[in-house]
Amino acid sequence: MSPPMTKFVDLVVAWQRRIGAWLAPFVLLGMRLLVGVCFFYTGKGKLEHLDRTTDFFTDLHIPMPHLNAIMAGSTEMIGGICLAMGLAGRLTSVPLVFTMLVALGTAHREATLNVFNEPDKFIEQAPIPFLMTVLVVLCFGPGPLSVDGLVGRWWRRPCPTKEPMATA
Repeated sequence: MSPPMTKFVDLVVAWQRRIGAWLAPFVLLGMRLLVGVCFFYTGKGKLEHLDRTTDFFTDLHIPMPHLNAIMAGSTEMIGGICLAMGLAGRLTSVPLVFTMLVALGTAHREATLNVFNEPDKFIEQAPIPFLMTVLVVLCFGPGPLSVDGLVGRWWRRPCPTKEPMATA
């Protein structure tokens, strides 16, 4: 490549990196808020209609359906709040990932088994965006616009030094 073209490409790449670095915290915040609120409401729905959730889990042959309905609903509800706030983001993501994997293996089993035959049906299933979002938070953290980011900045800030007391 000619030197002017190389400079132009370097300039474009640098500009894209700056824009991406500036946008990343807002994208993570948006993803966490949207999916966290959705998790909260799906978990709340499971707990509010515990008898129907238990019956559904029984039909899916999930062992101890009542206990698992309570666990899934609580995990989604509490995890959703923590995810939206970015509170213990990576730690919160672990049970949410597990819950979504169980959902893919039970409630959405047919779509999961036919992922290569009917990819559109698999992508349309609700757990996929939820699972992908919590995997992003698990891998990259909740971002600087989160409780974790705020605590991290506060924890690392330098302590103010006190002036030495004047001695007589």
